[in-house]
Amino acid sequence: MNAESDGRQMGTVTPTPPDTGDTEEREKAEPVLGSRAPHFIKKSRALHLSWQVGVFVVGLAVVIVGIIMLPLPGPGWLVIFGGIGIWATEFVWAQLVLRWTKRKVSEATQRALDPKVRRRNIILTVVGLVIVAAALAVYVWKFGIVMPWKIDE
Repeated sequence: MNAESDGRQMGTVTPTPPDTGDTEEREKAEPVLGSRAPHFIKKSRALHLSWQVGVFVVGLAVVIVGIIMLPLPGPGWLVIFGGIGIWATEFVWAQLVLRWTKRKVSEATQRALDPKVRRRNIILTVVGLVIVAAALAVYVWKFGIVMPWKIDE
């Protein structure tokens, strides 16, 4: 993928919408999409393409490690999003995926902080703990507390 194929021009910045307010606030809210490669790399088409290939390969390796960590112990999703973050330093599509993900996570956080939802979650947790405690009490009443290596058959 090169700069022309994803709609960007080499050495230019993605156009911004007309000024409707403070530009500093707009830049903080929506950073400019596009490559964040150093300027000297963007000047040479071959060097920039090599840079993009390198970023893609490194991001792909991190995403693959994250996918491997999903069924194994480890922070799989965190590593996958880290790989997408690496891709987002160079590719617009990854920047858009990252924006969408951040928006969905903040929406879920707001829903989780809703007092009704928190109350429901606390009630469900207490009910679950009571059920586990009751099952454990029945087990101890029925079989007693015996270490597994001392159980006689």
